[in-house]
Amino acid sequence: MESYEQPVLSVRHLNKQYGSGCVNCRASRGGRLIKNYCPVCSTVYACRDISFEVQAGEILGVVGESGSGKSTLMQCLYFDQSVSSGEAYINSYKSGRENIFMASTQQQRYIRNLMMGKVYQNPVMSLKMNFSAIGNIADKLIAAGNRNVREMEARGKELLEHVNIPVYRVKEAPGNFSGGMQQRVQIAKALSNNPPLLLLDEVTTGLDLSVQASVLDLIKKIQRQLQISMVIVSHDLGVIRMLADRTVVMLDGRIIEQGLTDQILEDPQHSYTQQLVQSLLI
Repeated sequence: MESYEQPVLSVRHLNKQYGSGCVNCRASRGGRLIKNYCPVCSTVYACRDISFEVQAGEILGVVGESGSGKSTLMQCLYFDQSVSSGEAYINSYKSGRENIFMASTQQQRYIRNLMMGKVYQNPVMSLKMNFSAIGNIADKLIAAGNRNVREMEARGKELLEHVNIPVYRVKEAPGNFSGGMQQRVQIAKALSNNPPLLLLDEVTTGLDLSVQASVLDLIKKIQRQLQISMVIVSHDLGVIRMLADRTVVMLDGRIIEQGLTDQILEDPQHSYTQQLVQSLLI
C-alpha cells in the first residue's frame, strides 16, 4: 500500500495499567473492576484495548469524563509514558511498518521532535517559562538538529506571527503572558518542525470563554492552511463538535463509541454518549 493511502497514525490494542494486576482483575477481563480500578490489588487500567486511526488532514476528537483515560492515551502516544502493551504506527516513520512503542529511546526522541507536536493542558509542561517565546521555538528546532541561528530566528518569528503573538513580544518570556497567549506559543512550538501529526490535550481548559473561542479558531485556521492531522482530547463535547471530523468516546479506559462526529451527535448509541449529547443541548 502506498504511504498516501495509509493512515497518518494507526493505534492497535493500546493498554496502559498502573499495577501488576491480580486473579480478580485478570481472570474476569475487568468484570470485577470498579470502573477501571481493581479493589483487590489497586491496579488501575487507564487504557484498555484502544484502537483507532487518524487519516491525512483529519481531526480526530477524543471525548470523555475525567479519569476516562484520554489524557493517558495522549501521554502514551507522545512517549511521556510507556505503554503496557500495544502498537502504534506513523506513516512517515519507516513507511508505517514499525511499531513506534518498540523504538529505541533515541528513535522515540526523533519521532517526538520531527513527526509529532503536542500542546498540553498546562503550558508549563511544554514551555520553558524563563526562555523567550522565540527561544522556546528555537529549543524545539535545536532538538531536531537545526544549528542555523538566522534560520531559527526567521522560523520563530514566522510561527509566532502565525499564532498572533505581537512581534514586539517575541523576545518576552511566556511567564509574562496570559493563559491564552501561552497556549498560542505552545501551538507555535509544536508546529516548528512541520510535523504531520499534532496532539492537543484539553487546550481550552481554564481559559475564559472568549479566549477559548480564539484558541479554537486558531486551531481550525492552522488545520485548514497546513492540512495537518490532529488528535484533540476534551471533556467538552462542544469543543469536539466545533473541531473534529470523527470522534472517539472513552469511558473507564475503553472506547465505547466512535464514528463521524455528526453521526455521534445526531444518533448516539451508548447511554453515556447520549448523556453527553443531552448536556450539550441543555
